[in-house]
Parts: sequence; structure tokens; C-alpha cells
Amino acid sequence: MPTPFTPPKTAAELRGERFAMLEDIARELGGEVTFPICFDAAIRIGRVLRNEASSIQSVVHEVQRDPLITAKLLRMANSAAYGASGKPLLDVGQAVARLGFATARSAALACAMQQMVRSRELVAFDALARGYWVHTLKAAAMARVLARRLTRIDPEVAMLGGLIHDLGAFYMLERAARYPELVERPSTVQYLVAQWHDSVGMVLLDALGLPEELIEAVRDNDTPRTQPVTMRTLSDVLYVANLFAGGVDEMRMLDLVEDDYTPPELTDERFTALQQEMDEAADEFVSHW
Repeated sequence: MPTPFTPPKTAAELRGERFAMLEDIARELGGEVTFPICFDAAIRIGRVLRNEASSIQSVVHEVQRDPLITAKLLRMANSAAYGASGKPLLDVGQAVARLGFATARSAALACAMQQMVRSRELVAFDALARGYWVHTLKAAAMARVLARRLTRIDPEVAMLGGLIHDLGAFYMLERAARYPELVERPSTVQYLVAQWHDSVGMVLLDALGLPEELIEAVRDNDTPRTQPVTMRTLSDVLYVANLFAGGVDEMRMLDLVEDDYTPPELTDERFTALQQEMDEAADEFVSHW
């Protein structure tokens, strides 16, 4: 039974666990990838999808709160089977329209049901998973505001980037739950996720077939920038949104900054002027749950 006094693992032991976990990840990425995001979210999404009276708008509204279902629908819509050509779609609403409502709902429901079944495996890390999920929703909502107000970047694409930027964390949590010795050490798991979720997420997003431009935009999102943010790129938008959504805590877990570090972006008037609007957008996105 897990106890708060279980000692942390040594560096050598952690390297061994990392190697074993990465072997598991490599094997699974060769097939169909499914893992839980948040049990409550899967239940809510499943309920909406099973309701025959649900509109396209309500389905899209709920689905875009789950980064894995969103990624899978985009992959389907951008596949040759659905006549995809040219620039890939990065908007869930457009993906649903291309797939057809019935097909999109069926695919999303199948994924949500699988997630609910596998969520039982994530009980030991439920609080940590929920924390990442809330952070993800906040970052997505804030990225949308930043893109709309300060750039010419499509706000929906910015929202998608925020939604998927920590997808690797959820994947790793589900994998960690398979190792009893890690279940007994939640603080060790929190450290491992912070250290590896970016690199794991890059491989995962590629396996899910997301466009390279989007994958590159979320790379190294938790690494402090040495140069001022120009807000000319999607990467800039996602970096700032991540910070305002609480991403500085992840930077500290990476041992990249001191505990009292405050990123300059958090006091930059370009962004603080939008603080209330970003907070309201994030609250609205999260409060439905």
C-alpha cells in the first residue's frame, strides 16, 4: 500500500524505470494509441456523444476538451480515406464536418469509452492527471485569447496547440501506473513526468499524425526563453499561454530555474493587459466541469 514515507528512487533506479517505460512506449506507438486523460471528462464526453439530441456544436464543444480525441479526429479527417489533400485541417469543427457527424461521433465515442475503461488504472495518479488536465484547458483558452488579440495566427489553431502541448504527460502517467514501485512513489512520478513528457510528447504527436508545424510549436514549451518573446509565431503564443496557465511550476521541476524565478513575460504589459480576459476565458473553459 502506498505510504508518504516510501523513499524516492535512486538516479540509477530511475534510469532503469525510464528505459523500461520507453521500451513500452516504443512498442505501443507502433499500433493504435489510447490512454486516459481525465475520468470525469471521459464520462461527460461520453454522455454528450451518446445523446442522439446533441448538436454538432455541443459535440465539438465537448470533444475539444480532450486532447487525445481531438488529435484522433484530426488524424482521421486529414487521412487519404477522407479525401484530404493540401494543407491539413487544424480545426475540430472542420474535421467533424469533413468526417460527417455520425462518423465523428462514433469515433469520438469509441475513444471516450476506451478511456473510461482504462481510467481505472490511473486512480493512483488521479490528482496529478487532473492538475495537468486543468492546466491544459487553461493554456488552450489563454492561447486563443493571445492569438486573437496580439497576432494574425488563427485562434483555433492556437487553442489546439494549447490543448495538446502536454499530451505526453497523460501518456506517461498511464504508463507509470503499470509499475507498482512507481505507484508507491507519486513524487518520483511527478518528477519523471516533468522531465520526460516533452520528448515523449513529440514522439506521440508524430505517431498521432499531427502536422510537423504544430509539433514544433509545442516543443520545449517549458524551457525558459533567453530572448524576448516576439509573438510572431505559434510557438511564442503557446509559450506565453503556458506560463500564464501555471507552467512556471514545470520549469522548476525541470531544475531549469530557481524556486523564486518569475518569467519576465508574466510582468510584460503586453500580456498583463490581457490577464483578466485570459483568466475569464480559462475559467469558462474549465468551469463547465
